[in-house]
Amino acid sequence: MQPLNQYQPQPNELQGRVILITGATDGIGKALAIAAATLGAQVIASGRNQKKLEAVANQVTDPSTLPMALLPLDLEKAGPADYEAMAEAIEKNFGRLDGLVHNAAILGERAPIEHHDIQKWLRAMHVNTNAPFILTRHCLPLLKKSSDASIVFSSCDIATEVRAYWGPYLVSKWANEGMMRMLADELSNSTVRVNSFNPGTTNTKIRMQAFPAENRDAMQKPAAVTKGYVFLLSAHSQGMTGQHINNN
Repeated sequence: MQPLNQYQPQPNELQGRVILITGATDGIGKALAIAAATLGAQVIASGRNQKKLEAVANQVTDPSTLPMALLPLDLEKAGPADYEAMAEAIEKNFGRLDGLVHNAAILGERAPIEHHDIQKWLRAMHVNTNAPFILTRHCLPLLKKSSDASIVFSSCDIATEVRAYWGPYLVSKWANEGMMRMLADELSNSTVRVNSFNPGTTNTKIRMQAFPAENRDAMQKPAAVTKGYVFLLSAHSQGMTGQHINNN
């Protein structure tokens, strides 16, 4: 297995793979959707806003690439039936999934536990952790139809650190790491691998919400961190599961 720091995607690295990406309207999700499509994948881009999804799809102008499939879904408001309908649409149109990237997240309120707004806490935990669970549950039968499937959770530095006042964002990221490892263990005898990827400090809206005083020009651009996700979605990561991978 090739180390990530030595990995360079080939032009058709994801050829023939069907990949669902959440949070695809902006930031890393948007950059990854464009990169994966350019590398030959059939991308299924999901996000809250149909027009923003269309704008992302329109940025892939190479006529040899497959048109993105757009499946808008509001993770905060969607119920089980909405997730089931999404899975049914994917099965009807593509028959399987080869990749699922849990990228969508919200920062939520940063405040001491004793002062935290309960509804804001529940909202962030639902979007960041409950939604990936529900989506994974409905997509697992499609992933098991693939001969080489990969689930990737977007992670971050605080997923392995203790920091005060980070509220549901920190708790949800820790929970996702636990879910990733548990799921990897459950699927250890299947064709589905499960990992998390920490892209590091990246110029995204959520980063600037968390650290508004940081110099955006000094940060990595979202397009610069997609290589790690592509690695985990490609055949190069076969045999790797239950791992927290840091960008390097």
